[in-house]
Parts: sequence; structure tokens; C-alpha cells
Amino acid sequence: MIDVLVPTREGVATVPPKSDQETMEEFKTRNAWGLYMSVDLRNCNPESIRDAGKIREFVVELCDLIKMNRFGEPQIINFGPCERVAGFSMTQLIETSCITAHFANETNTAYIDIFSCKEYAPQLTADFCREFFGADSMDVHISFRN
Repeated sequence: MIDVLVPTREGVATVPPKSDQETMEEFKTRNAWGLYMSVDLRNCNPESIRDAGKIREFVVELCDLIKMNRFGEPQIINFGPCERVAGFSMTQLIETSCITAHFANETNTAYIDIFSCKEYAPQLTADFCREFFGADSMDVHISFRN
């Protein structure tokens, strides 16, 4: 389920999920500078998160899906100072900002961040991420940047 985070005087409040259309309309109504989304995927297919070619395929397909123009090729590097955090990290510049991800081998988790000053469909995006990496579950958070 997607949570939308809204700034308040006391901090940040979580509001009930909205449809993709409602989120994109709110983005426009607020005249937001950017739409930020984090997708945490648990119990991913181990082969897919350990394969640089598969990760590249993911980001190319994701950019096509949400109609973002890639700026250059993605950086995909396998590293980590200890087994807990070891895995591939990916950065893809897009004309409207960037998409980043880290894949943790030890726990078969993926942490994907998408930031753009152009609106995109968050539920469609989250569902694509989950299906692509075969995750059992996910947490998604959305915030509008002003």
C-alpha cells in the first residue's frame, strides 16, 4: 500500500492512499517542485538483484514505463564494506532528476528511490518494481517536494 506523506506544523503526516490520477492531479494543484517516492522491496528474487544486466534492464524499462528520458547510461556497481550492506547500487540520471537503488544481498531486499520534477504514476511504478524483482512485499512512501 502506498502512503502519501504530507508536511504539517508538527512534522509529517501519513494520509490514506490515492489513485495515480489523484496523486498526479495533486502534484499539479500544489505546483510541487518534485515528486519523490521510495520503494522498499522484501524477499526479492536473489538472481535478479545480483545481476547487473537485469538491473540495467529494470531501469531502462522503468524509465520507458513512466516516460522519463534517461540522461546517459546507468551506473551499476557491486560493493559494500560488509555482508549486511553488500550488493549492487544503481544510479540513473533522468532529464527531470534521478532514480537510485541499492540491492542488499544478505536480506534479498531492494531500496529504490525515484525523484522527478515531472509527475509520474506512483502505484503503477511501485507495482512494476515489485513484479520485476519478484518481491513478496513492499513499503512505498510518496512525498511532494516544494
